[in-house]
Amino acid sequence: MEPPLVLSLCDLTGHAVEPWATVGHECRIVDLQHPPGIGPLSHGIRKVGADVTRFCPPLDRRVVFVFAFPPCTHLAVSGARWFKDKGLNALADALHIVASCNRICEAGNAPFLIENPVSTLSTYWRKPDYSFDPCDYAGYLDDPAPEAYTKRTCLWVGGGFRLPDPRRVAPTLGSKMHLIPPSDDRANLRSAAPRGFSRAVFEANFPHLDALRRISPTEALPTACGE
Repeated sequence: MEPPLVLSLCDLTGHAVEPWATVGHECRIVDLQHPPGIGPLSHGIRKVGADVTRFCPPLDRRVVFVFAFPPCTHLAVSGARWFKDKGLNALADALHIVASCNRICEAGNAPFLIENPVSTLSTYWRKPDYSFDPCDYAGYLDDPAPEAYTKRTCLWVGGGFRLPDPRRVAPTLGSKMHLIPPSDDRANLRSAAPRGFSRAVFEANFPHLDALRRISPTEALPTACGE
């Protein structure tokens, strides 16, 4: 029997799925920056080079959780002063990616979260269900110091997602993301999922999902992607 599947969309680093991979799940991280196609499995994680607007989860595999991190470049309110120069096409493309992520999340028939910083999604879609700062969950790490910072992050969730209890540490690093100098990797560095929050999501959701799997091991297969 193939292991349960965890999907993570618009995910370059795989931080979000690392805890799931350690318990035997196959984790697929989907991003255009990965080499095209489905890559080899490495430590429970498989890179998929694909456009999420054309991606469909495998219909023959049981998906147990879906993460989505659509790019915030054309949505975050921190960049509002550049919206006029970017034009409508940039906004339309960004919203199309979010809509595609939401479509895949709902098709998975599993708990999911869509993550974005404080953004115009509240205007163009709906208000987020939750928000947090990385320091709120840094206490889940053996060494919380690297994530003792603030970066207000919003979550749109569904499918029975369980919000983890916070283990907050003092934000001694402040809002360190603003200190990252301009570079080709800046957007990737800013968008990487905090490891403390990723661990917290796993601990809050895995025991419940694992219990359901043991009771009904064939349920929760994805149906279809739709459009």
